[in-house]
Amino acid sequence: MRITAVEAIAIDIPLSKNFGGSTYSVLKRSTVITRLRTADGLVSNVYNGDNRAHGLQIAALIENELFNKINGLSIYERELAWDRMFALTHTAGDRKLLLEAIACVDCAIWDLTGRALGKSVRELLGAYTTELPLISIGGYYMPGKTDADIAREIESYRKAGMAGCKFKVGGLSPEEDAKRVAVARKAAGDDFILCVDANRGWAAEDAIRFARLIEPLNVRWFEEPCHWYDDAAQMARVRQAVTMPVTAGQSEITSHAIRRLVDARAVDLVNYDASEGGGVTDWLRAAGLCRAAGVAMAHHEEAQIASHLLAAVPHGTYAECFADPARDPVWQLMWINRPPIRNGMMQVAGGPGFGIELDEKMIQKYRSN
Repeated sequence: MRITAVEAIAIDIPLSKNFGGSTYSVLKRSTVITRLRTADGLVSNVYNGDNRAHGLQIAALIENELFNKINGLSIYERELAWDRMFALTHTAGDRKLLLEAIACVDCAIWDLTGRALGKSVRELLGAYTTELPLISIGGYYMPGKTDADIAREIESYRKAGMAGCKFKVGGLSPEEDAKRVAVARKAAGDDFILCVDANRGWAAEDAIRFARLIEPLNVRWFEEPCHWYDDAAQMARVRQAVTMPVTAGQSEITSHAIRRLVDARAVDLVNYDASEGGGVTDWLRAAGLCRAAGVAMAHHEEAQIASHLLAAVPHGTYAECFADPARDPVWQLMWINRPPIRNGMMQVAGGPGFGIELDEKMIQKYRSN
């Protein structure tokens, strides 16, 4: 089961409108498909990430740099493969891009391992449960969006089978965003999971003011409340000042950075993204750190990967997706054997590896390279 070849395909699908948050814009859905091959004829089929500016660079890193480090290794030599790839970070100009490329290859190796053994990645990692609650990311800022529009959006997520919504905040004043969250909670009802995500949009003082305003609204967590430059210290202040749990980790690219958040007592949950931080192998390291510290695990987007990871550990929480068909055509159309969503729960794919089948016509239409 030795690695002999790789193909990396960058995908870019234009979107019909801007699905941005407080600190960014989203005008297309991007991802990278990694097809790693073995001498025995196995081929991985996994996609990672949503890098909307550098997909072609990530694909080139995979094919021209990382493959040279793992060519000829057994698929069971995962740690050796990971260390060889990670060694490139010591001299890399853009470590974030390199870790995203490493994530693609690492996930492909795990996919091959599952295919070789006839087991899903969930089973390889621990098989703690077979399903997870699924929440939709939403609450986007749109020109002219009214309270009635927010209520209709939340209702659409219920109709799509979601257990909840992660609602965008941080782009307005704390008072204005608190009013938007109140509208969402009223529309959702008390049994709907509601999280808020500021995307590092506020200073600690504003984040605390906002959190205190929404404390009566039964909000499950407050994600990335504080500006990037001193987020661990600021989030620790927020966490000490309010009652709702604080979540972060999606902007980190190593398990070492997750340890920094845990050591700072800045988080109640960690949503480290395996597609941003070196793949399954490093996500497991972060999950182990969090388990020992009593910190729960979430995952930033990427349900095709996250469902296996979160369902494998006892401290996993919710998988995330974009239930709005206009936001994620990969989730809606390209992933053709996506597991069913019923009563707010997502079944984890049971096929070998990640169990992903993709629409080849869409791949050919939207590939960038």
